[in-house]
Amino acid sequence: MEFSLFAHMERLTPQQPHDVLYDEFVGLVKMADEGGMRAVWTGEHHGMEFTIAPNPFLSLVDLAHHTRNVRLGTGTVVAPFWHPIKLAGEAAAADQMTKGRIELGIARGAYSFEYERLMPGMDAWEAGQRMRESTPLLKEIWRGDCAHDGEFYSFPATTSAPKPLQEDGPPIWIAARDPNSHEFGVHSGFNIQVTPLWQGMEEIETLMGRFNDACDSYSGPRPKIMLLHHTYVGADEDDVARGVQDLRRYYNYFGAWFLNKRPITQGLIQPISPDEMDANPMYTTEKLAADLTVGTPQQVIDRIKRYEDLGYDEFSFWIDSGMTNDRKRASLARFIDEVMPVFQ
Repeated sequence: MEFSLFAHMERLTPQQPHDVLYDEFVGLVKMADEGGMRAVWTGEHHGMEFTIAPNPFLSLVDLAHHTRNVRLGTGTVVAPFWHPIKLAGEAAAADQMTKGRIELGIARGAYSFEYERLMPGMDAWEAGQRMRESTPLLKEIWRGDCAHDGEFYSFPATTSAPKPLQEDGPPIWIAARDPNSHEFGVHSGFNIQVTPLWQGMEEIETLMGRFNDACDSYSGPRPKIMLLHHTYVGADEDDVARGVQDLRRYYNYFGAWFLNKRPITQGLIQPISPDEMDANPMYTTEKLAADLTVGTPQQVIDRIKRYEDLGYDEFSFWIDSGMTNDRKRASLARFIDEVMPVFQ
C-alpha cells in the first residue's frame, strides 16, 4: 500500500487571505514530501472559494520547487474544459519543468455550477463523452503527428511541443465510478482513481469489484487503483468526534455546491445554519464516523488494512475539511508518524 495526499486551498470566509491559505497548502505538501508519501494530488475548480484550484499545473510546477521526491498529480483536471492538444501540451510542459514528476488524473467534472459557466448547455453525459474521446488522444499527441476527426474534436496532424520528459508521458489516472467508466479506463491502459465520498465500506467494496471486473475483461497489464477518502487521525476519541463534526460541516457545503441551488456571492455559498445541518439526514455524525477513514491511529490502521486486503494499491489522504491549518497538520503528522509505518 502506497500513500498520497489530496489537498486544495479552501476558503470559508472573506476574512481569510488567499496568500496565507496558499502558504498553508504548500506547508501540507511539504509535510507529505518529507514524510515519505508517494504523491500529492490537487485538482481543477473554477469560481469556487470552497475549492480554489483554477489550474493544477500552475500549482504543481510551484510545488516542485518546495519538494524533493513526491510525485505531483492533477487530482483531477476536468477533461471537457480542455482541448486535447492544449491538455497534452501543458501536461508535457509541466513534466519538463518538474523533471518528470507529473501524473495526470482526469475526470469529467462534477459541479453543474462549473458547467454552466465554462460550457453552457453541457451535461454530465456529454462531459463524460468528451473525456472518453480526448483522453486516449493524449499519448498519441505526445508521440507526435496525431490527426483526429471525432464527434467533439477535429484537428490535422499535431505534435505536443514540448514532449514530456517521462517516456510515454505522465501516467494517466481516470476518475471512475460506474462499470463503464472502469472499463473505459482499464481497457485504455490507464490507472483508476475512485472516490466513495461518504458512502462507506459497501461502496469501497463495490468500486473494487467494478475495477476487478474491468481487469478480468482486459488482456493487458493490470493497472493501479487508488482510493481517495476523507481522513482524520485524532489524538483521542474526543478529538476524533470534533473532526467528524468538521467533516459533517464540509459535506453539507459539498452537497449544497453539488445541488447548485443556493445563492452564491463572491465565490462563497450562502452559509448553512446549524439547524439546516441537523435536518439533513444524509450527513449525520454517526454515519460519517462509521463511513469515513476517521479515528485514533489504531482505528485508522485497521480501516486501511481492510482497503489493502481488498486490493487497493494507493490510499490518498483527502485533507480538505474546513478545519484549521493546525488541526490538519496535527492529523497528517499522526498519519505519517503512526499509521504509515505499519504498512512499510
